[in-house]
Amino acid sequence: MIQKNPQFAQTWPQRPNGIAYLIGRLDHVLNRRIRDVLAPWDVTAAQYTALSVLNSHGQLSNAQLAERSMVSPQSANEMVKLMETRGWITRESAASHGRIINIRLTRKGETLLRQCDTAVVQVERALLAELDEAQFGALHAQLRLMMRGLSGLTL
Repeated sequence: MIQKNPQFAQTWPQRPNGIAYLIGRLDHVLNRRIRDVLAPWDVTAAQYTALSVLNSHGQLSNAQLAERSMVSPQSANEMVKLMETRGWITRESAASHGRIINIRLTRKGETLLRQCDTAVVQVERALLAELDEAQFGALHAQLRLMMRGLSGLTL
């Protein structure tokens, strides 16, 4: 186990403390709510994530999109094909390397993303409704620390 805080490590329980369970439950409920608000546009949570990632990065390869969208390369490939068919994205060969295909949003994809963002903001508002600004900032920082801790974990 990685122990960065020696004082806390001395009192660490020998059994799970329920944090992972709460995060899992939160993830489950959050995903359900996001699925519900995206349903009118026939967009999945994974597709929404991919559209958001492409919007942030401009263009990505299929492998980069899979990694940043938290799906397997195989799932990303199927998702990309469907999103291209629907006109949300375009794919084109990279100028620097013919085998790499860059993916980017179309105007239709950008419009769809803005509509979906409006719905997802409502979910986030409900999620964070009990927090004040300081608590939100602390939570955001703590979640990043937790991600960093798990990213460096080797079993």
